[in-house]
Amino acid sequence: MQPSDATRRSLLRLIGLAGVAGLSPALSACVMDGLATGTVGETQSALDVSPVLLVATTRRPASGNPPKAPFFGSERGRGLSFAEARMSAPDRSLIGKVSAVVGGDWGVRSVGEVTTGPGAAAAFAQSAFGRDVLIYVHGYRESFESAAISAARLSDGIRFNGASALFTWPSAAATFDYGYDRESALWSRDAFEDLLKTVATTPSGGRIHIVAHSMGTLLTLETLRMLRVEAGEAAVARIGAVVLAAPDIDIDLFANGVERLGPDAKRITVISATNDRALELSGAIAGGVVRAGAADRERLEALGVRVADASDYGGGLFNHDLFLSNREVQAVVKRAIARGSSGA
Repeated sequence: MQPSDATRRSLLRLIGLAGVAGLSPALSACVMDGLATGTVGETQSALDVSPVLLVATTRRPASGNPPKAPFFGSERGRGLSFAEARMSAPDRSLIGKVSAVVGGDWGVRSVGEVTTGPGAAAAFAQSAFGRDVLIYVHGYRESFESAAISAARLSDGIRFNGASALFTWPSAAATFDYGYDRESALWSRDAFEDLLKTVATTPSGGRIHIVAHSMGTLLTLETLRMLRVEAGEAAVARIGAVVLAAPDIDIDLFANGVERLGPDAKRITVISATNDRALELSGAIAGGVVRAGAADRERLEALGVRVADASDYGGGLFNHDLFLSNREVQAVVKRAIARGSSGA
């Protein structure tokens, strides 16, 4: 049974006195470990102050440079591209908050000049220079615009104080193109590794935090394994938190990937929900093998990763994007990043 609003308010007041954001007992394993809020702001995100989203992508840019809307399509591009997206923030006024119930949200206002090829990763690193960076990796059936909006909602929702970024791969953004999306995600591994390696080896750079969702977690897990082999421990040491939200990965494949990461697996926090209907459908398509994001908590914890079981905190039909819609689940992301920022 989901806690009542009154119960939640009481818990928030009690836990707030101890300096810990309110979370449910189901999420307590990611909270009651002494995590501090670190560099995560409490009142306003850096993106809200300066609404610029760093975009690294393997999508083909639209015509023109700067590209015109929709800015990046579903086709595969010529390697890695980089651009800065100017976002429009939600209206923070009282009228805006009321109208937000109807449809107020972040939006993509424009995209700047695109750099494609060998200089793209370096351009990204230069734009993030001296700051921690939060990279969001989207999942299946996402357009560039929907992925950018999710990245902004995530960063603003957890009040992130560093550079906000999106790694977007060529999803077809269509229900029946699951196979194309999966292959496109895996095709993007080399580009994502190049990006992470370049940022991680740039002097005076901050921590690199990654939040990946659904099919994007497969791309992320594979890339981290490659990064460890190709770039070594020094590069991996710059990685802070790795949050895998609703990972759409075969549980056996997930276990193998985590094992290959060795001690670096401790950086991973998995947000799971056994009642995630989207992963239930994905598992059926994949031959009935349970997906990591819908696996039992005990099975995941046995792999050595942190687990936040959000099964009791879904309110929608699919329960697949709770890290964007549920404040308590967002608090798990926030604390994982605080832990990663401190190097703990």
